[in-house]
Amino acid sequence: MNISEFKPAILFIVKFLVLYLGLNLLYGFYIDTYSPSPDPITVVVTNQVSGVMSAFGNGVEASDNQEKPSVFLSLNGYNILSVYEGCNGLNVMIVFLVFLLSYGKPIKKLYWFIPMGLVGVHLFNLIRIILLFWVAQDFPEMMYFAHKYLFTAFLYIIVFLMWFWWVVKLYKLPSEET
Repeated sequence: MNISEFKPAILFIVKFLVLYLGLNLLYGFYIDTYSPSPDPITVVVTNQVSGVMSAFGNGVEASDNQEKPSVFLSLNGYNILSVYEGCNGLNVMIVFLVFLLSYGKPIKKLYWFIPMGLVGVHLFNLIRIILLFWVAQDFPEMMYFAHKYLFTAFLYIIVFLMWFWWVVKLYKLPSEET
């Protein structure tokens, strides 16, 4: 067994771990600077969900939770869903970004694929929160499963599909392109 044949995989894993730990550390500092209030990105994401839902005539409102670092989504004066920093999609965006940066070149395609992917993650995260609101409102007994497993898997499957698209369809080194 020759270790050099595993060099690309080892390099990928090392880059991934260093970038992931570094960006998560920065993200943790970011979140801590706003404690005990919700961070601005969580507030923006929750307001966007409220705006989308209100555009469809639901009258959903977003308001800060005075007791915890979260934002309530309310309907007719009743708090239906509490959105915490883990729901803002940033952590999923970090995982998405770190994979692409660790995988490497071609740089020119990364310039458009990364922003497109981050917007995609954001939009699917908004859909996830809207679906969670609906579950919390109409099927509260399903909330734990929907939040913990179903819609989390939904978001990560989207990320996996974008990675798959990158690796199989878009990732070509200049020498491979014809």
